[in-house]
Amino acid sequence: MSIIEAETDAEKAPSAHPGTSHDVRILHLRRGGTSVVVDLSAAPAPAIVHWGEELPEETPTSLAGLAVAARAQRVSGGLDSTPALSVLPVGSDGWFGTPALEGHRNGRAFSTRFDLAGVHADDHSAVLSLTDPEAQLTVRLELRLGPAGLFHQRAEVRNTGDTPYTLQSLLSTFPVPWDAEELLDTTGHHLRERAPQRRAFTIGSHVRESRRGRPGADATVLLAAGRPGFGFETGRVHGIHVAWSGNHRVLAERTVTGDALLAGGELLLPGEAVLQAGAALTSPWVIGSWGDGLNDLSHRFHSEWRGRPQHPRRPRPITLNTWEAVYFDHSLERLRALADAAAEVGVERFVLDDGWFHGRRDDSAGLGDWRVDSSIWPDGLHPLIDHVRAHGMEFGLWVEPEMANPDSDLARAHPDWILQGRTTQPPSARQQQVVDLANPDAYAHISSHLHALLKEYPIAYLKWDHNRDLVDPGGGPGAEARVRAHTLAVYRLIDELKAAHPELEIESCASGGARVDLGILDRTDRIWTSDSLDPLERLDNQRYTGLVVPPEMMGTHLTSPTVHSSQRTVTLGLSAAVALLGHFGIEWDLTSVDGAARERIAGWVALARRIRGLVATGRVVHVDGTEDGMDVRGIVAEDAASALFTVTQVTTTAAHPPGRVRLPGLEPHRAYRVHVIANDSGPGQSPLEWAATDVVMTGRALAVSGLRPPVQYPQQSTVLEISAEH
Repeated sequence: MSIIEAETDAEKAPSAHPGTSHDVRILHLRRGGTSVVVDLSAAPAPAIVHWGEELPEETPTSLAGLAVAARAQRVSGGLDSTPALSVLPVGSDGWFGTPALEGHRNGRAFSTRFDLAGVHADDHSAVLSLTDPEAQLTVRLELRLGPAGLFHQRAEVRNTGDTPYTLQSLLSTFPVPWDAEELLDTTGHHLRERAPQRRAFTIGSHVRESRRGRPGADATVLLAAGRPGFGFETGRVHGIHVAWSGNHRVLAERTVTGDALLAGGELLLPGEAVLQAGAALTSPWVIGSWGDGLNDLSHRFHSEWRGRPQHPRRPRPITLNTWEAVYFDHSLERLRALADAAAEVGVERFVLDDGWFHGRRDDSAGLGDWRVDSSIWPDGLHPLIDHVRAHGMEFGLWVEPEMANPDSDLARAHPDWILQGRTTQPPSARQQQVVDLANPDAYAHISSHLHALLKEYPIAYLKWDHNRDLVDPGGGPGAEARVRAHTLAVYRLIDELKAAHPELEIESCASGGARVDLGILDRTDRIWTSDSLDPLERLDNQRYTGLVVPPEMMGTHLTSPTVHSSQRTVTLGLSAAVALLGHFGIEWDLTSVDGAARERIAGWVALARRIRGLVATGRVVHVDGTEDGMDVRGIVAEDAASALFTVTQVTTTAAHPPGRVRLPGLEPHRAYRVHVIANDSGPGQSPLEWAATDVVMTGRALAVSGLRPPVQYPQQSTVLEISAEH
């Protein structure tokens, strides 16, 4: 067991901290290079005194010393006993920061104070049972270290009283080192999700909330605190992610009593969590990672996620999505021609996007009526699917099961199935409203139509979209808020579809990347990273999405030469190089492309197929210290025998020709051959001397000294393949 009892010299001394026990009980969880040390004897409740680097040499005595050394002394003007940052800090303990739990009984009995009632633990997980007999509440707090060292927390609150208890807030807290003086999170909007922002971590609270009924395009995928100047390669950093697809809240807090913490959980709307007598609510998992640099932190997420039993194992199929090729202009002849062109370049999955169902000629009507439009498809989708499958490609279909247009049979017949809190409907978005999947009848209707589609047609893949935020999301005029219930219903529906159709894959799309979280990704197979396919916009988007999401689960597609979302003109080489380091696909009308261009596209598809095993298993590396205007990133194989790096010229740089770039992440003493496999540089540039015959360097030299990249114009990229010499 991991519960350690010890006695320390400090506790024997007459000057020992008031209230300390001579028997210090320590919980030490260890796994994946991470240690979590919990002082079970701390007053008033257990306290996490270490989360981060593994502590393999610690003895029971030294662990007890670590716990005692973390306890704060009394100071003038303060309480007679300075409270610890406990696993469940609340106001009655004297904690003046954000409480982990808040609630009341009809406006009364707001105060809580929890004592440790029991511990069940093994080497890498524990359940702490906490109780407050006066408040008539119990909390079951789960702490778990995953195989890669991710620290998971969630809590179950149970009402043991006879009257209802209204739970207002429930957060999981993660202490971070006091020298973590800089914060990183992400923000954005449609077409620019997960743009980074930094600020000083000063006294007070930095709070980020999502009230959109989904994480939202402006949500932070990670809230991180680290040593000033931390980057991707260096600097100790800790971060948390809320694995939940509804409203959520994360905060970083620094107190005048010397505590720094990150906390997160579900954001509960008024009345969403009224616990009747004997009822309980379980929070979503909040997951913490740490590392020396963000590469290390993100690798823990990637490694653990890849180890799940349900993680997609087979090679990620090269996907063509029809949206930017045909939009709503569906015809069998046109789509067959597109399928022919897709097969010619090596596509393995053909996805029919919006416009196939009843009444759907534009985005103003039909949404919610999930049956094939017989006016466009008199023989159903069978002729197209048969044509696609005859080419050896899988067939995928776009759906948006949570939404309805007011101009639809569903909305006309069942206006009571629309999420709304008042007699008037919420403001529309994309001319649609949200179907209340927490309504059993609405759920059964949508579920039956999806199951019927999957039964009739050999559909291998659903592109599951979610194109608007939830506004005023109630179960009807004057009824209760339903974001939580709706989110749980979505999870249940996806789980049931997967159980009934085990080979089905599902993509989470939400106006692009507005629902990117590990709650939805625990039951789907990839996310659509952004509706923006502009490769320059995608550089930051994919970099910061990848802090949590493994690259093989991020949809990254080739775009047409004129980008749909930005109208920027880009080269095939740039678009392909940026798309390589993810789940590669195409968003382009290939019937408009001549034979020579298709041959070049086929070459990139062949390369993507060749390296996708590396993308799905390797370690992502983002390189710090590059010149302004240059981006260097790569993926290194798990055994460090090979790697792929891209060097992208975003803008001009101060040096011309540019200075050397480093390629870190390889084994220091191993010799590697560096080969240019794709170069997008323009005419008139003389060839690099080393690139003519390749160059052999050690992993250490590549990491600390580097090499000269080719001279490139802005918006050009070079792909380097690195292989170990035998």
